[in-house]
Order: sequence, then structure tokens, then C-alpha cells
Amino acid sequence: QVQLGESGGGLVQAGGSLRLSCAASRDILSFNAMGWYRQAPGKQRELVAGITGGGRTNYADSVKGRFTISRDNAKNTVYLQMNSLKPEDTAVYYCNAHEIALVPYRRYDYWGQGTQVSVSS
Repeated sequence: QVQLGESGGGLVQAGGSLRLSCAASRDILSFNAMGWYRQAPGKQRELVAGITGGGRTNYADSVKGRFTISRDNAKNTVYLQMNSLKPEDTAVYYCNAHEIALVPYRRYDYWGQGTQVSVSS
């Protein structure tokens, strides 16, 4: 089993910054990918940023240029640096770890409990 512990959420004003942390109970390089998702009231959960085991990153168009995903392998921790925050960024943010095995084929998704990010105008 894998545990993902999230922290760093809070209430900030528009234009401010927050840094989210996701600490995994296992070597984060053992996952095929890790990422941050968010879900706002009345909206479906969406991928915000992802990073593969090889270090490739991708971002939702809405956060490109403002958010940065990174990791500290020694600490088994993935970060999401959020700058120039907007009220539209208000949501519960969830850490995700994805694992795939090919023989036999199987896949796993592990989720953190979520951390609230609120941005006031």
C-alpha cells in the first residue's frame, strides 16, 4: 500500500503564491507518474500538473506559466509551486501516483486526502 500525505494549502489573496507538498511512503521514482489534480465545487476533477519517473512534465493550459511541478527524490516528495494565483484556482488539490505493470497488465492509482486552496479576489 502507498500513502500520500498532502500539505501546504490555505487561503491567499489573488496574485499570491502557495507551495503544495506531497510526501509518499515509497520511492517516488517507482511510480510511472505523479501529479496534482484539483476539483472545484460544481466541477469535475482535472489534471493540473504531472511528472513522469523520467522527469517529463505537463500542465493544464490554465496554469501554464504560473504553476511548476517538481520533486525531491531523496525526500520522496513532489511539490506544486503555485504563483500568480487567481480565484479560479480555488479548489481541493489532490496528489496522485500512478503505477503500471505490463506482465500481467495491471495499473494502480493512489490518492492523497486533498488539501484546500482558496484564493480571494
